[in-house]
Amino acid sequence: MARKSDIAQFTADELARMRADGLSATDWTKAESVTGAEVDAGIAADPDEAGMVMDWDSASIELPERKAVLNMRIDHDVLAYFKQSGRGYQSRINAVLRAFVSAQQRSR
Repeated sequence: MARKSDIAQFTADELARMRADGLSATDWTKAESVTGAEVDAGIAADPDEAGMVMDWDSASIELPERKAVLNMRIDHDVLAYFKQSGRGYQSRINAVLRAFVSAQQRSR
């Protein structure tokens, strides 16, 4: 089964045609004129980035654990509750189960 994606993919030629036809909402002239110093200043001015220092020397790659495929029986109303919040409901069910496991492990 093919996975749904919100990501649109275009070739360089398609992007050039879109820009020429005015189908791109991006101001490419402005984007190309921004200097690295201006990008750095914008990041520094972002309150979400305040005080954040990235030490790339100590960064590591953490691959997520593989998930097990599971068929299980769940009450209809429980499943409906998670599904009503949209895509990612299985990940939310997993997060609830993980929180339960963590709480049980802490209480031991």
